[in-house]
Amino acid sequence: MRNSEIARVFSEIAAILTVRGENPFKVRAYERAAEAIGSLTEEASALRERGELAGIADIGASSVAKIEELLDTGRCALHQELLQEFPPTALEFFRVPGVGPKTVKLLLDEAIATIEELETAAQAGRLRGLRGMGAKTEQEILRGIARMREYGKRADLGTAWALAQAIVEALREGAPVDQMEAAGSLRRMKETIGDVDILVTSDRPEEVMARFLSLDLVGEVVMQGPTKSSVLTRDGVQADLRVVAPESFGAALQYFTGSKEHNVRLRDHAVRRKIKLNEYGVFRVEEGKEERLGGRAEEEMYAALGLPLIPPELREDQGEIEAAREGALPELVEQSQIRGDLHVHSDWSDGHEDIAGMARAAKARGYKYIGLCDHSPSQTVAGGLSVERLRERKAELEAARRAVPGITILNGTEVDIKRGGGLDYPDEVLAELDFVVASVHSGWKTERAAMTARIIKAMENPWVDCLGHPTGRLLGRREPYDVDMEEVLKAAARLGVAMEINAYPDRLDLKDVHARRAKELGVKVIISTDAHAPEHLDFIRFGIGTARRGWLEANDILNTLSAAQLRSRLRRARSRRS
Repeated sequence: MRNSEIARVFSEIAAILTVRGENPFKVRAYERAAEAIGSLTEEASALRERGELAGIADIGASSVAKIEELLDTGRCALHQELLQEFPPTALEFFRVPGVGPKTVKLLLDEAIATIEELETAAQAGRLRGLRGMGAKTEQEILRGIARMREYGKRADLGTAWALAQAIVEALREGAPVDQMEAAGSLRRMKETIGDVDILVTSDRPEEVMARFLSLDLVGEVVMQGPTKSSVLTRDGVQADLRVVAPESFGAALQYFTGSKEHNVRLRDHAVRRKIKLNEYGVFRVEEGKEERLGGRAEEEMYAALGLPLIPPELREDQGEIEAAREGALPELVEQSQIRGDLHVHSDWSDGHEDIAGMARAAKARGYKYIGLCDHSPSQTVAGGLSVERLRERKAELEAARRAVPGITILNGTEVDIKRGGGLDYPDEVLAELDFVVASVHSGWKTERAAMTARIIKAMENPWVDCLGHPTGRLLGRREPYDVDMEEVLKAAARLGVAMEINAYPDRLDLKDVHARRAKELGVKVIISTDAHAPEHLDFIRFGIGTARRGWLEANDILNTLSAAQLRSRLRRARSRRS
């Protein structure tokens, strides 16, 4: 059983316990265990073989026993027992954005047990008589069902990335492959992925296909052929493998990376130059004859058109071909240019590691600084820190600074933005901190004008350095709150407040189009992971992908600065608001 399947079981236990009204801290324990398992970079089965399951943060003895039970039998007795209390379809309700535990319980009490029954009841106006529900709630539920179905066909970027890596590693170890790369929307780093496309070259394609179809992650073989096969994984994600000729690898990589719109525009550009592009190569066409110009390398496809290689993340027909023709492509930010992660959590709030452990993990990745941003008091379930505990944390932070030399640990917070735009700590407390991320964690249904005013008022606070996950979305689970992002970005430009690209795979917030608009307005961006465990620091790759899709360069991003430069920039921005 794979980590994603184990994490799903723990998540379902947490969901059912929530509906039962169990202690929220007990529920949170299962949620944190699910998060910890889902973020592992190695399969739990391998950790078990080495006796290392018990060493995973947030995995206690009870959780270890359940993981071993799942690995041995494929089932968990507690999970099965809880499933008997509810119709098996009821868990689907939790996949509908905006439907929480209280609503689920209310629906079950009314004998509404399936998504189809819920949709029918909402369409017929039968929900508005239930406690706390009205016509607006019915419309929100219908929109949520539509979004669930849309996202249900796609995997988030983190899931697709992990799947592609697992396939690539298995084929490198057990199949005669030469070149190999993921293509499609995954290579373009889109926030959700329809299917995973892998391209390889090999002189023994039958062996490659046999290895692919035998992988443990395969749930169903959709199509099998000598040079192309498709499978559905046990997580329900489609993965396609193609074996192409070496002389066509670059052409196929360009073609199957897409996007469709980019490729259509590129072919139009080619036709005017009497050049043909396809998945096999690039050809000059004159008097009915074709001259092969290339196809072995992707660069050859663009060079034949007089263009530089356009980075995959930009291939969306959003002006990239015109920019390439004019020599105006941006020098997109690279992961190697990131000097630090400015939004990480420790076990003082809802993180899974102590301060020194997070600092060591960041230093091991080559970072020069981290921003320790545990939650503020309003986040009680997340262990938000009172003023007293925030100040007590300072002692451990100082000890960590001594224990982990060579990396700067900024004393920060992720402070809640209250409904009126005030902050969860008084100004005199915020003034003691090196870095302040302000985030909305409540009042999701606030109407647009009020939400916009709320956020801008918080940004006007002289001690706020960055707006965290600015739209509050959780991909496939929660819609962004209704906010005028144009007005927020204009305020950020005026106030010198940075916007966060939160790299957590189910957030990716700011999204790419907002990141590009921030660049146009001169708003600086911070790419951070919102890490709650050391392994979450690896999520930075997804934030980098989003930034690159937004045309961002290193000078658009604050955490490409050195620690000294960053401190200076923060001081100047704060002085503008004081």
